[in-house]
Amino acid sequence: MDYAYPYSWIIPLIPLPIPMLIGVGLIVFPMATKSLRRMWSFSSIFLLNGVMLLSVYLSIQQINKSSIYQYVWSWTINNDFSLDFGYLIDSLASIMVILISTVGILVLFYSDNYMYHDQGYLRFFSYMSFFITSMLGLVTSVNLIQIYIFWELVGMCSYLLIGFWFTRPIAANACQKAFVTNRVGDFGLLLGILGLYAITGSFEFRDLFEILNKLVYNNEVNLLFLTLCALFLFTGAVAKSSQFPLHVWLPDAMEGPTPISALIHAATMVTAGIFLVARLLPLFIIIPHIMNFISLIGIVTLLFGATLSLAQKDIKRSLAYSTMSQLGYMMLALGMGSYRAALFHLITHAYSKALLFLGSGSIIHSMEAIVGYSPDKSQNMVLMGGLKKHVPITKTAFLIGTLSLCGIPPLACFWSKDEILNDSWFYSPVFAILACFTAGLTAFYMFRIYLLTFEGHLNVHFKNYSGQKRGSCYSISPWGKEMKKYKFSLLFVENKKENLYFFNTTYPIFYNGKKMIRPFISIPCFGIQNTFFYPPESDSTMLFSMSILVLFTCLVGIIGIPYNQSGIDFDLLSNLLNPSINLLHPNPNNSINWYEFFINAIFSVSLAFFGIFIAFFSYKPIYASFKNLNLQNSFVKAVNNNNTALWEKVINLIYDWSYNRGYIDFFYRISLAGGLRRFAELTQFFDRRGIDGIPNVFGLLSFFVGEGIKYLGSGRISSYLLFYLGFVLVLFLLISLSLLDSGLTFWMKMNLQILI
Repeated sequence: MDYAYPYSWIIPLIPLPIPMLIGVGLIVFPMATKSLRRMWSFSSIFLLNGVMLLSVYLSIQQINKSSIYQYVWSWTINNDFSLDFGYLIDSLASIMVILISTVGILVLFYSDNYMYHDQGYLRFFSYMSFFITSMLGLVTSVNLIQIYIFWELVGMCSYLLIGFWFTRPIAANACQKAFVTNRVGDFGLLLGILGLYAITGSFEFRDLFEILNKLVYNNEVNLLFLTLCALFLFTGAVAKSSQFPLHVWLPDAMEGPTPISALIHAATMVTAGIFLVARLLPLFIIIPHIMNFISLIGIVTLLFGATLSLAQKDIKRSLAYSTMSQLGYMMLALGMGSYRAALFHLITHAYSKALLFLGSGSIIHSMEAIVGYSPDKSQNMVLMGGLKKHVPITKTAFLIGTLSLCGIPPLACFWSKDEILNDSWFYSPVFAILACFTAGLTAFYMFRIYLLTFEGHLNVHFKNYSGQKRGSCYSISPWGKEMKKYKFSLLFVENKKENLYFFNTTYPIFYNGKKMIRPFISIPCFGIQNTFFYPPESDSTMLFSMSILVLFTCLVGIIGIPYNQSGIDFDLLSNLLNPSINLLHPNPNNSINWYEFFINAIFSVSLAFFGIFIAFFSYKPIYASFKNLNLQNSFVKAVNNNNTALWEKVINLIYDWSYNRGYIDFFYRISLAGGLRRFAELTQFFDRRGIDGIPNVFGLLSFFVGEGIKYLGSGRISSYLLFYLGFVLVLFLLISLSLLDSGLTFWMKMNLQILI
């Protein structure tokens, strides 16, 4: 065994000193800590580089030796119960650690510039470092209890980061929504863990798999109870990975800073659910119908997420629904048993989507220089357009990420998504058709984002813009300080596609004459002038992170491409995953039929190009070019024809469905929130009128009785005489009524006797 494995326990602890030292420094030496704040960001990046180097070294050792290393020590022992902690280094853990560390380094490097003017700069890096620590602990956990502990820590960090700008009510509501939604899944996960312990008496993965396999094979376990426990475990993955129907928190989580969206909601936290299902896949395989249910949730999620992204105007929210759809692909692959394809797509999607989120952050940064800090305007794609002339590097990076997610070869996501589509045909033709249709939708909505943002003409611009330099305008967060406030006019032009109308309005712009030069790093080939025309390109540190992610997006697909070595088809990813694949499928077949592969690739790429063509036709002004070429386009005529009322209704129905998030939030608000409110009102009424009403009635009766009795002991003869006479009068009336009743009865008897 390599000497590095015994020291792998240090991996989750390497980033931990940063949040601890920042917290102590802000308490003991607040001024010095704030003045040296860039030192903390550099330290975070430096320590995370150590994690990356160690994880890469361990992965190389695993490729060469195909080994699994596990170390466990007992934390508490009580009779027959023993709670153990430790760490597990296998192919799945190595892949996740490399993914977390590489994306984390680039996001932290990017954040140094993105959050530079924010007063919560230190708090941001403290939260991010603690989140990375929690995520590293999660993926190297050796048992279910340890996973659950880090699972909750990851959720806590997500809550803090989503609500980072907690002074904004919408951000505060978003982090609460994420917290409540994930608690549903976490409660299910806890029930599943306890149920499995009741069956097997162990939390360890290896023991769980062996014991359950033996119990199911010998029919010595209640399959209904075991299936219920597996469903509870899967509920935790559904909530964390934003699967239907617990997906509602993910788009609202975009209220946090964009680097958080890139790290948490593209590459790490949302993949925790995928990691959990992959880790427990040997357990799910032996339980009937669970794999079918996992694949069903995956196909519903990928289709639902793609449709909801079609009409979103917020660029980050549209990318969030895209993330939801791609996570559905991974869950579908796991449900089909395609372990390799799921992890391959997890890797390629993480780098591609991190690139897209960082690109969107660069776009927002540029837009904020125009409209000031206003997420409703700086993130609205309707107000963008024509940015390719002003932010060419961001445009190129964003285009590469878009092409990758669309599945265009030879970019990364093409190889992994195509593998999932191929496997789906062998699993279920219906699922395969839906997955292929969603691939076309993905190409459509991703190029919709690109075209609305970069192509065409600017939908918001300076009125009477002269092209003169405006100085170093840049965005600030709600924590920033205003140096000087200037006014400028914005002219919002009509956007016929969205049927929106804007008018001349005056908005504040924040101006600061200081140069945006900071002695951290300078990349000569990406040097950007500090003064700009309109709008500005991002700073070199942000562009550097995006450029590295561009390289990953272009090249990371190579690890999954088979090549022939001594007559054997071989690829790095399969060799790394061999121990896990052998555990799931003994004697796996790693060979590939290249003829079949190219036929399937032509089909999937054709779907992607068809979606891109529809996006170009819908959102790029190409009708004029058709007219100049004297082409009689029947589709254009059909759209402009007055007899297309049915077609327009269908389009409007789809648009409303997508823009209103499939009405799922409305349904939850009416059924869950409204139902709970009505139940609370009913219980309050019962509590006030029933529980509190009974003693109140007795108290009221006691009051009236006391009020009446107190006059008996007043000491006044006139009162006594009045009560006495009243009592005598009542008694006389009762005696009189009794005598009258007796007389009438006697008289009636006598008359009856006479008649007889």
